Amino acid sequence: MNYVPAGTLTTRTAGTIKLHGPEAFEGMRKAGRVAAACLDMVAKEAAPGVTTAELDRKIYDFVIASGGIPATIYYRGYRHSSCTSLNEVVCHGIPNDKPLRDGDIMNVDVTAIVDGWHGDTSRMYLIGDPPLKARRLVDVTYEAMMRGIAAVKPGATTGDIGHAIQAYAEAHSYSVVRDFCGHGVGRIFHDAPNILHYGRPSSGVVLREGMIFTVEPMINAGKHGVKLKSDGWTAVTKDRSLSAQFEHTVGVTATGVDIFTTSPAGLNKPPYA
Repeated sequence: MNYVPAGTLTTRTAGTIKLHGPEAFEGMRKAGRVAAACLDMVAKEAAPGVTTAELDRKIYDFVIASGGIPATIYYRGYRHSSCTSLNEVVCHGIPNDKPLRDGDIMNVDVTAIVDGWHGDTSRMYLIGDPPLKARRLVDVTYEAMMRGIAAVKPGATTGDIGHAIQAYAEAHSYSVVRDFCGHGVGRIFHDAPNILHYGRPSSGVVLREGMIFTVEPMINAGKHGVKLKSDGWTAVTKDRSLSAQFEHTVGVTATGVDIFTTSPAGLNKPPYA
């Protein structure tokens, strides 16, 4: 693996990882704050009877008013400002006019481009009063993500991140999705390296100060198998079991990790007061 200063390479190149400096970290903090504040707004709006299309319009308005641009609009033909994934949808759910129902769980994934930097984050929402099994899955998924993030520091590996997530999820009899992963991010939406959410300690790519990437585990209540629906975007569990996901964008510092997408209002996991 080749590590290069981020300013010397403006595209994704196989086998090359960008190392960012203080200016990039500040840019990512700004973009991350916009994306995280947007999800704080969603916490006030997501309720039974509201449609995901309504939420998507509010997300567009919020990001634009905050000086950003929703990164997903027209990304590979996608036409929305967010992904809204309910219940058995693993990721990339498309906003629509179907009302949310009491008992749903929903992931909302937002990426805000601010001054060229991508703040990428997602959060789970409890709609009305979901059953205990759904709430438990959401809680475990959040903790699994945070354990993965806690493993981030110079000299650790991407395998350490994946192992921390996998060990915690499987200890609660859940499974980790293999088909999707975290990714490098910065001025490029999806960059190297890939961040698998399962793995062996000390395996994979060695982490170095200046790396920026997402940690975004998808955890299923059943088996880890996933299938893609005919729309070409929506991924669902093969066994129709519930799925949950959280996502933060992080940077590797000299001593550990900087989370760029922490909620400004402290609404990092549900229930949201």
